[in-house]
Amino acid sequence: MLSVKGEYKDELFETILENAYHCFVVVDRKGVVTYMNKTYCRFLEASESEVIGRHVTDVIENTRMHIVASTGKEEIADLQFIRGNHMIANRIPVMSGEKVVGAVGTVLFRDTKEWMMLNSHIKDLLLELEFYREQMRGHHGVVYSLHDIEANSPKMIQLKETIKQIAPGDVSVLLNGESGTGKELFAHSIHLLSERHTKPFVKVNCAAIPENLIESELFGYKEGAFTGAKKGGKLGKFQLADGGTLFLDEIGDMPLNVQVKLLRVLQEKEVEAVGAVHPQKIDIRIVAATNKSLEKLVQEKRFREDLFYRINVIQIDIPPLRERTEDILMLADFFLRKVTNRTGKRVMAFTSEVLERFQQYKWQGNVRELENVVEAAVHLCHSSTITMNDLPGYLQSPPLSAIGGVTLKEILENTERKAIENTLEQTSGNKLEAARRLGLGKSSFYEKLKKFQI
Repeated sequence: MLSVKGEYKDELFETILENAYHCFVVVDRKGVVTYMNKTYCRFLEASESEVIGRHVTDVIENTRMHIVASTGKEEIADLQFIRGNHMIANRIPVMSGEKVVGAVGTVLFRDTKEWMMLNSHIKDLLLELEFYREQMRGHHGVVYSLHDIEANSPKMIQLKETIKQIAPGDVSVLLNGESGTGKELFAHSIHLLSERHTKPFVKVNCAAIPENLIESELFGYKEGAFTGAKKGGKLGKFQLADGGTLFLDEIGDMPLNVQVKLLRVLQEKEVEAVGAVHPQKIDIRIVAATNKSLEKLVQEKRFREDLFYRINVIQIDIPPLRERTEDILMLADFFLRKVTNRTGKRVMAFTSEVLERFQQYKWQGNVRELENVVEAAVHLCHSSTITMNDLPGYLQSPPLSAIGGVTLKEILENTERKAIENTLEQTSGNKLEAARRLGLGKSSFYEKLKKFQI
């Protein structure tokens, strides 16, 4: 066997590195690529001349080579998302005496077939893990708890304490707040902290159900009640929530004729299905939510005053994000970790310019808009740090203090469209894979494709 110290040392190492099935990359102390073998170049679809001399973050997606070269701390068997796939990466610092002078990185696979099998196995395990998480968290229809409400501002800390106080009681609660402030999270939390936590939590979006169907959706119907009624009838949301909590979201959009029936249910504690002969006794707690002023709707005769007082026993006002700026950076970091954990992309931080912009912006769409912006930025990002160029266009320019004329709907739709387009590009047009990465169901994803004409 040839000695490594022999006269053919350079030729020996070159043969080993250039003919290995593994990917090798070497960076200097500053993270600049000094060597990359042919296997890695082929995988990245780049030539050696295109990568040598460039910073590694400009060459390899979600890399941490520059970090290892800076800290001197090795990273073994790390899951890295590169070119739409999960890879196993090792990163070892190169030492000269006590000084770190660079780092060597490898991506492990022997051939494309083996790599594809490994990648599929990892994806399958991640999907299985997410499935069991959803199964556990979705028990009785509840997805969120008070721990999911990330906050350190005085207003939100006090609000969470208030929720703990009122949740054990059985009184009706009205959650009042702008769109995107997290009203549903608080509704779930109230249920989990109540004596009804082992019973069903049922949500009704009063704005999403067609007016001609809302009565049968809420109160159910008997077989033969109307043309097209299912055989055996159907239970309504009230019957399904019996013993538990009924969450009436966007209650300000409920038609007046249904408000009359809802009031009777709350007063008599019984519900009569469409086509039923006798009413059915029920035991439910009502948690309602609105982004409108119900007091104003009452004055305009668009909401019943007696129903308003029935559901407004305790009113919880959720502040918009612009009134609790202390939470913005913490929420941005929380959403960054949430998105990267789901997608596998290694995006670690925001630039100081991005963080400053986040704090200056008024967040018309509140927490939901911030989450959408972070998710879009992660998908658009090509390095380990989110820069201004990764943000949606309306956040880049014009200045945030002068973006008048842009509606909340336009902001959210623009963010959604960019995230979908970028994910489709990453998955080479694979719509099912893109839907999975974005956490959308197949039908919802295709509806958005149609809506945005993608």
